[in-house]
Amino acid sequence: MMSEDQEISLGQKYNAEILEEMPTYPDPVLEELVQRVGKKLASHSHRPGLDYHFTIVDSAQVNAFALPGGYIYITRGMLAYLNSEAELAAVLGHEIGHVTARHSVRQQSTSAVTGILGAVLAASTGIQGADSLTNLAGTAIVRGYGREHELEADRLGAEYLARSGYNPEAMLQVVSILKNQEAFETTVAKKEGREANVYHGLFSTHPDNDARFREVITAAKKYKTDGTSRIGRDSYLLRLDGLTFGDSEHGGVVRGNHFYHKDLDFSLAFPSGWKINNQTSRVIATPTAKDGLIQLTMDSPDKKVTPKQFMQQHLNLNNLRQGKTFNTNGLKGYTAVATGNTPWGQRRIRYVVVSRNNSLYIFAGTARSADQASKYDADILATAKSLHPLTKAEKKLAAGKKLDIIRAPKGATWASLARHSPITNYPEEQLRLLNDQYPTGEPGKSEMIKIVR
Repeated sequence: MMSEDQEISLGQKYNAEILEEMPTYPDPVLEELVQRVGKKLASHSHRPGLDYHFTIVDSAQVNAFALPGGYIYITRGMLAYLNSEAELAAVLGHEIGHVTARHSVRQQSTSAVTGILGAVLAASTGIQGADSLTNLAGTAIVRGYGREHELEADRLGAEYLARSGYNPEAMLQVVSILKNQEAFETTVAKKEGREANVYHGLFSTHPDNDARFREVITAAKKYKTDGTSRIGRDSYLLRLDGLTFGDSEHGGVVRGNHFYHKDLDFSLAFPSGWKINNQTSRVIATPTAKDGLIQLTMDSPDKKVTPKQFMQQHLNLNNLRQGKTFNTNGLKGYTAVATGNTPWGQRRIRYVVVSRNNSLYIFAGTARSADQASKYDADILATAKSLHPLTKAEKKLAAGKKLDIIRAPKGATWASLARHSPITNYPEEQLRLLNDQYPTGEPGKSEMIKIVR
């Protein structure tokens, strides 16, 4: 078992790594709330002397996780679906429970608590090792620690909620929110004839009607303070006004199989039906079968080089084969194949580099099967050759969406509100999920609700 100093040092190291890949979300109002609620809960924990760090991550994923030494993260995607300060406290309390129980330390040795970025990427792409750079030993931190450790974090978190003046039953509400999202995704996947992407790291080990979980919540009520249990619904919702919903326009927006980047003024199309995962430093697209991938990164070399020179000098690809220059949409490019490391071991990789303005767009793609090495070659090339400046119409598509907190108009239904929503896919269901009224229920007269603009 590592010492507390070692644990803190490890947390500092991986905190820096996380923030490189997943930057913080700049919202002082929400930041103040998360810090205040988190610090209050931590002060009632079993390790009140630890220096806790609470960070809002600029990610549309619905998740929260903790690193060793008191580093706790919650995504803006998670914040969007919560509906009260008590629910926020439930999420943070659960993660503080992992820290106080030292789950990341107990489960993994110092040398093994690595690969946090790989875990984040694997969780979102469905392919372990999708970044090809880090190992996957950190998966437990992002996806959950298994049934017994998760239940222990629930027990501790529920106690901290009660001691801090919140109703521990807020944990049940958070689980309900996540279960509804899972049910919606399962329904949609069935309609679309694909595999459901139902990953949620937080509370993911709880089965429906979990008796042990309910016992933990009930037991925590003995710690309740004399004051009224705080809910903080409307005050929480007001703080969400203007929160980015879905992709951020500053990081690029995914719509269907298209990717639009407002700040960098470009658009491109990935293969139809592929899942597109937009990370801070890369975009990764994967087919339904998860037997291949296309990765897009960018670079701006100090010295002007051709796409071929960039492959040789900057990517250090000395074993290039089948090299060919091309022009697409007025842009110069070069493509070749080389052997390199992939999530499935050494494989043939198709590289394409396209020069635009002072930047180089680097596409790299591969297939899992060595016997079908060129399976996705045409898709990789087509994706690279689709790169072009945003058109007037595409500039509107590149704009991000925001939450708008309003009072429900008289007679409003989720169906009527959905008709005016910019959400393109299943707008009524999405609004219901945002407001915790899925699959049934309607907004009450003048009730404060979330819509998307």
